[in-house]
Amino acid sequence: MYLAKVRKRKKRRRVSGRRHRKNVPRSVLYGMTFLAFMASSTLIFFAYHSQEAANPTSADTSQSSQDTTTISFIQTIGESARQIAAQNDLYASVMIAQAILESNSGQSKLSQAPNYNFFGIKGDYKGQSVTMQTWEDDGNGNSYTIDAQFRSYGSLEESLQDYAQFLQKDLYVGVHKSRTASYQDATAALTGTYATDTSYGSKLNQLISEYDLTIYDSW
Repeated sequence: MYLAKVRKRKKRRRVSGRRHRKNVPRSVLYGMTFLAFMASSTLIFFAYHSQEAANPTSADTSQSSQDTTTISFIQTIGESARQIAAQNDLYASVMIAQAILESNSGQSKLSQAPNYNFFGIKGDYKGQSVTMQTWEDDGNGNSYTIDAQFRSYGSLEESLQDYAQFLQKDLYVGVHKSRTASYQDATAALTGTYATDTSYGSKLNQLISEYDLTIYDSW
């Protein structure tokens, strides 16, 4: 009899426990489920963005690499451009911007040894030239390629000096400092004369602004 009573009491306790669990309010269960979901979502968010920070996209890496290359190129030619521009009534900022644009920051084959042509000037220099493929613009924004003869120099200094002399032609009088109010006037004067690219001036302006090239215009 005693054992039977004990079993009955234990059985009642188990039944009572089950009833207690069934009586947990649904709002509490929903709240606990929601909190668990939010916690897991937060962990996933931080894990994802931490991975992004540790592994930048290829586009970001490429842009950073290009900026570093351009800054290094500016530092290489900057002081020489300042001196030569001042001696020839030109904007050093425009000279450097053209060198960046025309030579792809010194990465183009034409701008490297043994040619050192940073400005894409065609023809020959003291009888020296090289034939390269180049892009042209028909004046309406349509581009095409041609093979052209370009000047070949013996050094970076020769390239900068010849560029300055090249701009002494009457065609480029509007590029000179004494004939302009700002470098924007000079870049506008180069558009359609120095290059057939209809957006040539705006591209130069963007480079001058982005890399603060006007600091080289002071002497």
